[in-house]
Amino acid sequence: MTTHPSPMQTVLPAGTPCWVELASTDAAVARDFYAELFGWDIHLQHDPSTRDRRYAIASRDLTQTAGIRQANDNHSGWSIHLAVHNTAAAVEWVQHLGGVPTLGPMEIPERGTILHATAPGGVHVVFWEPAPTWQFATGTPGTFAGADLYTHDGTVADDFFCRLFNLTSEQIGLGAIDYAEWRLDGAPVLYRYVMGSDYLTTTPAHWLVYFTVDPAGGADAAAGQTIMLGGTVLIEPYDTPFGRTAVLADPTGEVFAIIDHAAAIEDWQRSQVDDPHDD
Repeated sequence: MTTHPSPMQTVLPAGTPCWVELASTDAAVARDFYAELFGWDIHLQHDPSTRDRRYAIASRDLTQTAGIRQANDNHSGWSIHLAVHNTAAAVEWVQHLGGVPTLGPMEIPERGTILHATAPGGVHVVFWEPAPTWQFATGTPGTFAGADLYTHDGTVADDFFCRLFNLTSEQIGLGAIDYAEWRLDGAPVLYRYVMGSDYLTTTPAHWLVYFTVDPAGGADAAAGQTIMLGGTVLIEPYDTPFGRTAVLADPTGEVFAIIDHAAAIEDWQRSQVDDPHDD
């Protein structure tokens, strides 16, 4: 659930998150909410592939942070895009490892080429061959902090993503908690969490995307602001070795998380750190 601060990334190793996108059931409401919560500047551009023909590019301090679009189908929520060196080759590897390409490769002018796919276990993921000048803000207030893949089968998820990108998987959960850190050349890039008995077996695999909050206010202030803006606090702020975090929902019900890395603790043994879902 963490990443190193890097306001501008123009050369990305394969497997590195290079974009986050919200498919919203009410894109206008979502744009207003996140702009206020994270201090995003929103720029609307024409996009014939979306239901309302618009795509919102959010930026912070002149560097792009996220995309927001109207959901086209039954799928909505936050998703991540992972960098690849060649989307055509990615199609073959995704199929070889048991995934299903669902759209593309498709070229986006001045942005690169993308491939939508469903990974084994059912999670939606986008593979992106970014343009050489691509920029994506991460690790600073109001930007992407990291992502957890929530799945029912950790072994299947580990096998697909780690083989696809030559990642290593390190178990960091304790006891009955199956929580792993995926690393690229020793550095963490993504996390994988196996949903336990507190989740219905019908809960689909999904990404939980984290955004960094300003330490001046912290996670508690951001959670309070979420409520004032019409959102919901699903899991109250709690302490972790990565920082103080909370799980929230925007006014349309889409789930995301926030984290204040400045409030990181070292005591991994506390129960609320181990699994906030455990009642």
